Amino acid sequence: MATVAGVATGVRLGLKTKNSSPTTTFLGKKLQFRATEQRLSGKKSTSTLSVSCSGGEWEFVHHLFMGVGVGLPCTVMECGDIIYRSTLPRSSGLTVTAPGAVLALGVLSYLWATPGVAPGFFDMFVLAFVERVFRPTFRKDDFALGKKLGEGAFGVVYKASLANKTNSKVKGDLVLKKATEYGAVEIWMNERVRRACASSCADFVYGFLETSPKRKGSEYWLIWRFEGEATLADLMLSKEFPYNVETLIVGKVQDLPKGLERENRIIQTIMRQLLFALDGLHSTGIVHRDIKPQNIIFSEGSRTFKIIDLGAAADLRVGINYIPKEFLLDPRYAAPEQYIMSTQTPSAPSAPVATALSPVLWQLNLPDRFDIYSAGLIFLQMAFPSLRTDSALIQFNRQLKRCGYDMVAWRNSVEPRASPDLRRGFELLDLDGGIGWELLLSMVRFKARQRTSAKAALAHPYFDREGLLGLSFMQNMRLQLFRATQQDYSEAAKWIIGLMARSGTEKEGGFTEAELLELLEIEPRKKASTPRNALASALRLRRKLIKTFNESMDELSRQGKSLWWSRWIPREE
Repeated sequence: MATVAGVATGVRLGLKTKNSSPTTTFLGKKLQFRATEQRLSGKKSTSTLSVSCSGGEWEFVHHLFMGVGVGLPCTVMECGDIIYRSTLPRSSGLTVTAPGAVLALGVLSYLWATPGVAPGFFDMFVLAFVERVFRPTFRKDDFALGKKLGEGAFGVVYKASLANKTNSKVKGDLVLKKATEYGAVEIWMNERVRRACASSCADFVYGFLETSPKRKGSEYWLIWRFEGEATLADLMLSKEFPYNVETLIVGKVQDLPKGLERENRIIQTIMRQLLFALDGLHSTGIVHRDIKPQNIIFSEGSRTFKIIDLGAAADLRVGINYIPKEFLLDPRYAAPEQYIMSTQTPSAPSAPVATALSPVLWQLNLPDRFDIYSAGLIFLQMAFPSLRTDSALIQFNRQLKRCGYDMVAWRNSVEPRASPDLRRGFELLDLDGGIGWELLLSMVRFKARQRTSAKAALAHPYFDREGLLGLSFMQNMRLQLFRATQQDYSEAAKWIIGLMARSGTEKEGGFTEAELLELLEIEPRKKASTPRNALASALRLRRKLIKTFNESMDELSRQGKSLWWSRWIPREE
């Protein structure tokens, strides 16, 4: 007979079997319990509970007890015995600490900050290749050219249709452009926009490179779905503006009296659609650089204004079509700085490096504010009929430059002797407490960092009213999000400036520009105070990092001048 005993809290448990035959099963047999006492030498007597079973084995008893979650005490276990899992300490899993949470949130914020590192890598290395596999294939011979819609310095635009419409998935009329310059750039930009913010620009179909036997070279061809011929410039030149736009957007003639209130609602709708389109471009890292009424087309299908002509655009997520000391712009609508980023900015490195660094460069330069200035001038032209011609706009730019790009000073100089059209424009912007004029001031400013962004402009009280059309659910959600994220940091800025004024100079008012430049160049000194030397050391390290970074980026740029992304543009099939 075998006996196994365990001592636990002064009680011995004995399990006995009367038969050790392996053929006898334990399950279903009656257990017999018997209590006895046993006195150990020199110790207190203990109670013993014996359990016996006829025709059973210890192994079956062991498995039975283990099966119901009863384990033997560790005091009698020998090497090789099984420890039941429930007796082991449970793992606490992933431990979340405050520094770790802050670091994780910081990394996520950086990866999704404008223009978007994580979306950029996914778009560049996944979506771009997948889209190329499934997009249709065309050649120039597949199209029948119609009338010429326009011609510019960078190409000719035709209305076209497919020569064989039966075997194509593309239905309806098309717009075909033969690009004489920047064709590869425009194909890239339109495909990026189609993937990231399709509603911001005209509906792009395809772009390809084809050999031209006449020119003994290659030509880029771009295809869009035909959405309409009327640009904002065409509509603004009409004497019926803005009422002619109201008919297009609403789809019928409004039975309302004409006046400033009605005109303000129409202009408000146009500006909101333009800012929504700009916000879509800027959120994905694209700066248009040539925003003007001629490049804003009215889509008859969606009844909205869309942006066209991306040949001058710069993709600052990966640095395509961006050269620090080169600018592409229309001087009538260009911002005073002319360049979207400082000319000291190094040339774009390889695409992965540029994408990883893009949020830093974006926040340092705020290149989207270039387009905001141009949109502000369009807002001005819609409010003032006398400024809608090229000559009048050029004259306004000269006046504004003489006033130091101060719109308030310009208004004070022209309002006393203003024409009726000019006075009417001021009255329109002064409606509802002057919120239209306030929005205009936030867009047309000399310094780029002082201009509002497209998101902040959409959150402005000027757009509290619905205009001609009520907002969709998603548009309303976006506006509420914009407004919730707009915070007033002016008080914090004043507090910091006050600290600088008290600690850095003896006079109130803060540092002058010369003092700030001198401060950036300070060096540590032996007899100087500890805070001063700490600041000087940090600034010296900053100068070294910037110098090293610029030299590295220039070297990478010199090594990779080839247009790596042009290989994604389909050539002649």
